[in-house]
Amino acid sequence: EDIWRDEGPMRELAARKPGLVLVPNGSPYERSKDDLRLELVGKRAKQIGAPILYTNMFGGQDDLVFDGDSMAVNESGELLARSPQFQSDLMVVDIPVQAKTSSPDLVISEDVMILSDEARAPIAKTLPEAEEIWSALVLGLRDYVEKNGFKSVVLGLSGGIDSAVVATIAVDALGKDRVFGVSLPSKYSSEHSKADAADLAKNLGIGYRSIEIEPVVQGFLKATTLQGIAEENVQARVRGSLLMGLSNQEGHLVLATGNKSELAVGYSTLYGDAVGGYAPIKDVFKVDVWRLAKWRNEKARGEGSAAPIPESSIKKEPSAELRPGQKDSDSLPNYELLDQILELYIDKGGDASAIINAGHERSLVERVILLVDRAEYKRR
Repeated sequence: EDIWRDEGPMRELAARKPGLVLVPNGSPYERSKDDLRLELVGKRAKQIGAPILYTNMFGGQDDLVFDGDSMAVNESGELLARSPQFQSDLMVVDIPVQAKTSSPDLVISEDVMILSDEARAPIAKTLPEAEEIWSALVLGLRDYVEKNGFKSVVLGLSGGIDSAVVATIAVDALGKDRVFGVSLPSKYSSEHSKADAADLAKNLGIGYRSIEIEPVVQGFLKATTLQGIAEENVQARVRGSLLMGLSNQEGHLVLATGNKSELAVGYSTLYGDAVGGYAPIKDVFKVDVWRLAKWRNEKARGEGSAAPIPESSIKKEPSAELRPGQKDSDSLPNYELLDQILELYIDKGGDASAIINAGHERSLVERVILLVDRAEYKRR
């Protein structure tokens, strides 16, 4: 990690005039970080006056994803070779090394091992943003499932965009035979939502079943006097309990389907739709969920396959369907606007004044910030 800091080892290395610098790194993926890495490695090579071999980790580890993106640059900072993101790779690269006055602190071996008579120097293409994000989500889920010893995953299919995207990511990560979808309709679930859930499962070729939750909900309500939002949330918690029950009995890992926008403002039910051992899109804003769905469908069509995600799931207005005629817009601002404010507040670290100065209405900014701050307990 020393390469990211201007002071310390970088300054010392420049003074020692090395012939070649090796940089093993554990740099987690961030959107467009590959551009930042290339700029940084080139800058350091010019500062030190020596070629740099930058090798980065690959794979998922808990909530982090390491995307590889190793590279070699010469002393002028020019790119000589670069490995692809989100896959392991072995590169053999000829690097011109000038004789310098420095000597290593420790000589491990002076033997020369020839790996190839003719070194290749590939420079991997930069991935389009949507493909880069999708690849990170797939890799993160795959490694989390594999490293934790799960054979399969299960998730609730509502017919909405979030569960559709999560199911498709799961199939890309694990294969269709290891993904199981469950429709959990209530009396408020629309016919088109139930149809969209079934169509998604059919398109993906995953295991699928439907369990009506109304009898369970009514049994719960008979023992309580819950009304309003509390009554609505019983439905979500019944769904969560059923999914966890299936996990317990059949050994699946439950996937939560909440996105970053909803989790940020607390638009979710603790022990309900928030249940799960892993939430693949928890760091993806709602507008990006739609964008990823469209990209994945276009990719399938471009490969001559049927689009996995039903168009109606993409186009219809989002709704939790916990009461008649419910829409997300009843409780939240337009997602385009909401996500702009959330990005400034959460990702950029801006305060209310900075966000207002960026052109957003004061009352809306204050409302969103209040929602985010009050929902902290749901993210613990």
